[in-house]
Amino acid sequence: MEKDTTTYVGLDDSKRRLVVAILRPGEREPEQREMPKEPHLIQRLFRRLTREGTVAACYEAGVSGYDLHRQITACGVACQVIAPALTPRRPGQRIKTDRRDAVKLVRLFRAGELTAIHVPDEAEEAVRDLLRCREAVRRDVLRWRHRLLKFLDRHGRLYVSGKNWSQRHWDWVRAQTFAVAPLQRTFEATLFALEQALAHQAELEKEIEALAQQPPYAEPVGWLRCFRGIDTLSAMILVAEIVDFQRFRRPRELMAYVGLVPSEYSSGDTERRGAITKTGNAHARRALVEAAWHYRHRPTLGRALAHRSQGQPPDCLAHAWRAQQRLHRRYRHLVGHGKRPPVAVAAIARELVAFIWAAMTRRPTVAA
Repeated sequence: MEKDTTTYVGLDDSKRRLVVAILRPGEREPEQREMPKEPHLIQRLFRRLTREGTVAACYEAGVSGYDLHRQITACGVACQVIAPALTPRRPGQRIKTDRRDAVKLVRLFRAGELTAIHVPDEAEEAVRDLLRCREAVRRDVLRWRHRLLKFLDRHGRLYVSGKNWSQRHWDWVRAQTFAVAPLQRTFEATLFALEQALAHQAELEKEIEALAQQPPYAEPVGWLRCFRGIDTLSAMILVAEIVDFQRFRRPRELMAYVGLVPSEYSSGDTERRGAITKTGNAHARRALVEAAWHYRHRPTLGRALAHRSQGQPPDCLAHAWRAQQRLHRRYRHLVGHGKRPPVAVAAIARELVAFIWAAMTRRPTVAA
């Protein structure tokens, strides 16, 4: 058996400092260090270690992002970012410190018991941050709409002539006035904040639309738009969050990544399954569930879907059409057997993942 000559390094990352645990070949107890989180000190540490031999490093993903990963890899060291939710933990352990975390991390790293996540490059991370910024602005729009409507409701201004946020409703909202000056000022400030948030959202969506027409996003976004319920924005979210569909060997791995597989607690002859795990990427899961609601309706090729499917590979079109038929039939079956619509839609979203994985991992033939 070949002797392992690699030096393993586990880092516990915090805002201002790093706790480092170094496990050299043949040693059982790691060396511990504490240092300020400054790039030149990190590079000096790893350059010294690389003079001794091969070095492998890891740290858990957190709010610090991937900047530490890029600093370490710039020194020629293989670095992995570990999924914190998948790190083994002892049930009876009640003491947690940075030093203990670093020691535990490096020992599990050498034993091969850790699960690494995919690290995007700077361009991929920038697009993902833009999409998440748009999602944050969308939530702000929703909050300001609620605040404005509740403010009007509290003062007896109810709109009962049609649907909220239609053009007529907007005209009615803008026409409201209050005799008391503080109320009028509150109304104007709330309305202004809502309009600003809507304008900001429209600007971000315009930038995302422009990005979706450029490589490397134009081709995968075009394939995803063949599916019912997935347009440019949803397709960009899936591409930016999942990045590479090829890294999942089976569709079940992608289902687990987006948290759409059912939880399970089984022992012996007892088999218990519960709600979906909701682990992994919540942004991709939300886009998939929103798309799954469209499969309640009977399979059809509407004008919008037909327009965005033009010029796409026949393989993608075939996957998308089979998805419509299968998922609508599945939804009717689940609802007909007493499942609530949200539960049925979660199951549809899970199966939709399999169709998307098949379309994105098989090289499509050129369209006629």
